[in-house]
Amino acid sequence: MDLFEQIIQTVKFYVDGFGIPVGEQVIPLKVIALLGAGFFLTVRLGFVQLRYLSHGFAVATGRYDDPNEPGDVSHFQALTTALSATVGIGNIAGAAWAIHYGGPGALFWMWMTALLGAATKFSEVTLAQRYREVTAETHKHEGTVAGGPMYYIEHGLGPRWRWMAIFFAIALGFTAFITGNAVQANTLADTMQSNFGTPNVVTGLLAAAVVAVVILGGITRIGRVTAVLAPLMAGIYVLSALVIIAMNAGAVLPTFALIMREAFNPSAGVAGTGIGVLLVTLNWGVNRGLFSNEAGQGSAPIAHAAAKTDEPVSEGVVGLVEPFIDTIIIVTMTCLVLIITGVYDDRVPSEMTLAGGDLTYVTPQPDGRFVEGDAPASIRITGGRQPITDGQVAFAWHDVPVERFFTDVAQTQAFTGAIDPAAGSAVGADGTTYDTLYGNAPEGGAPLTQLGFQRGLAPLVDWGGFIVVLSVMLFAISTAISWSYYGDRCAAYLFGKQAVLPYRLVYVAMGLSWDRDRAGRGLGPR
Repeated sequence: MDLFEQIIQTVKFYVDGFGIPVGEQVIPLKVIALLGAGFFLTVRLGFVQLRYLSHGFAVATGRYDDPNEPGDVSHFQALTTALSATVGIGNIAGAAWAIHYGGPGALFWMWMTALLGAATKFSEVTLAQRYREVTAETHKHEGTVAGGPMYYIEHGLGPRWRWMAIFFAIALGFTAFITGNAVQANTLADTMQSNFGTPNVVTGLLAAAVVAVVILGGITRIGRVTAVLAPLMAGIYVLSALVIIAMNAGAVLPTFALIMREAFNPSAGVAGTGIGVLLVTLNWGVNRGLFSNEAGQGSAPIAHAAAKTDEPVSEGVVGLVEPFIDTIIIVTMTCLVLIITGVYDDRVPSEMTLAGGDLTYVTPQPDGRFVEGDAPASIRITGGRQPITDGQVAFAWHDVPVERFFTDVAQTQAFTGAIDPAAGSAVGADGTTYDTLYGNAPEGGAPLTQLGFQRGLAPLVDWGGFIVVLSVMLFAISTAISWSYYGDRCAAYLFGKQAVLPYRLVYVAMGLSWDRDRAGRGLGPR
């Protein structure tokens, strides 16, 4: 697992670190490439995402289904399988991180990403249908279809480009293990442990058992399960968010005004994006938007390739529905709840472990940003307060400096002494050693969204936050189920159908063996 994490961090450094410099910020090449492709396809296809979205919904509902056409699943099942993969932890945790770091304006850039990404999704889904391979069923769990970018690269561009198809299959197969499986297992285990005290091994065993039962049945069983699971989980989550929005109807228009204003002139994210640093807000919105709806990633076309149709474009229009549901609806619901309830920039009582967790060390900048850096030798705390001044390293939780420290949960006993980062502890003036201190700090990721639902539904029920817990459970498991199919199609392309069953078994085992503490620190949320 150390090797996996090292590879991920290395790739992330090069992918995020190279781009076009604008002042002190950089627009990553991946953002330019993905949004540029989306813009080109939008213009070239005559704004297909606007002209044919309604038709995409009509096809997805089964109006034009023909069970005699080649394929393994219906249009609706192909859509729900793809949605089960895209509608995941990113819609809960990822959207919350975007607001945490990029401020409310990040939501606008997520919308723009979904708009342009829809044209990309239409194109890649259509190509996956056009160049898929349909064969006689050789095993009841294998299905008859194999499709996706590796096939349309090789068959569409020609054999000379097979190296690129192989590279894609390796990369996506690896991504299935990490993003589609390990990150989901990590978030699910952390959520269950923090809310119910469930041991990680118990959560892992139960989740792995459910995933195994479904994926060992192949795409047909996956399609049947996701056809029920995807609408259920999205319905529960969206309806709960709509209740919160309806209860705060007077705040809706001011919230949209804030989003638009912050999109182009950000004042500062709670984690110190910096006053007026537009590119930080844009990058967080675009990155999380692309990660959420997966447009251009090449994963969803694999599921859509299995749809029963002999008209590639008929499945392409179904692909238009994905970014709309995933980003325009579900991500928007998450962000509106966070902004309307005010939790996105609120500080709440937190228990801060001095040896890890969400601890970082940051240096305040003159423009309001906080730059993460190395831990200092020591941080002196007097009367519970640490110095938070330009150029001086400060103790931070979720990358935000903590203003006051206490030794008790009730926050009545201010801490005086020194924090020793190397030892992962603090020593009080009286010589007492502490492994944990308490104070007010912002939440982030899934806990932030959980806090928003809890606060938003508080006038009605006192268990609103558990809706997010339920959603995390459903989203994580459904994502792991769908991504297993993406991975086994890559394995079949690279090594033949005999590799599919071993891949599925390793996939299930991967969710059990992943080091959740290291995954949380190294990978973060979707």
